[in-house]
Amino acid sequence: MIDKNQAEYKKVRGLIRGVQLLNTLNRLDGGATASELASITDIHRTTVRRILETLQDEGYVYRSHSDDRFKLSIKVRELSEGFRDEQWIAGLAAPLLAELLQKVVWPTDICTLDVDAMVVRETTHRFSRLSFHRSMVGRRLPMLITAAGRAYIAHCPDSEREKILKILAARNDAQAELARNPTFIEGVVNRVRRQGYAENKNYWQEEPKISAIALPIKNNERVMGCLNLIYVAKAMTTEEAAKKYLPSMQATVAKLEQEVSESDLY
Repeated sequence: MIDKNQAEYKKVRGLIRGVQLLNTLNRLDGGATASELASITDIHRTTVRRILETLQDEGYVYRSHSDDRFKLSIKVRELSEGFRDEQWIAGLAAPLLAELLQKVVWPTDICTLDVDAMVVRETTHRFSRLSFHRSMVGRRLPMLITAAGRAYIAHCPDSEREKILKILAARNDAQAELARNPTFIEGVVNRVRRQGYAENKNYWQEEPKISAIALPIKNNERVMGCLNLIYVAKAMTTEEAAKKYLPSMQATVAKLEQEVSESDLY
């Protein structure tokens, strides 16, 4: 007969230490260097560095280039809130998107933040007769050149916006250049807030034929996600799209925010 203790799996020390480092960083608002974390956790510095590099590769931490301190990225929110995101989207957002489709005909998406991009969580693309993309769930949308990304950036708390921009600025692509340009960012934020919606006027070269308008979906001061309406750029101007479809989108967002506040799904 096999002894129960012998049959149990051994604990994974690397995972235990990784969680320990995440918990420690969570308590340190300004982050910490590898040496500081080694001292606090009593884990060897080489091991700390190896675990931090793994967590960085997976997107859970990032290292500041100015002071070499490691800090938690926004992705750690998924560890506690991803399930809740799925609940409110499946339980509340999906039925409302179906109702919205009857009014706007063009496809709409519900997108939520995933570290440095907006991800399509629910969509009516597969039901809209005007859609030319049937498979959109899970697609990542750039933060600074799509309507959904701009709606999120413009309405999230300042501290969250700064963290997102730091992550984007650390990359080596076109978005990094935009993230490092405070004049550009300020212009986007001010324009979105002033006109009441975010826009994509062929800014995303991966989808050059489409345009979009988007609204934030908020729970108190926090942005839960964004409602995105997509249309063929040649079909109408952004202003025409906003005039025709924005009222229906605003009504859907208002109803969704109310239902979320009255439920325990978020």
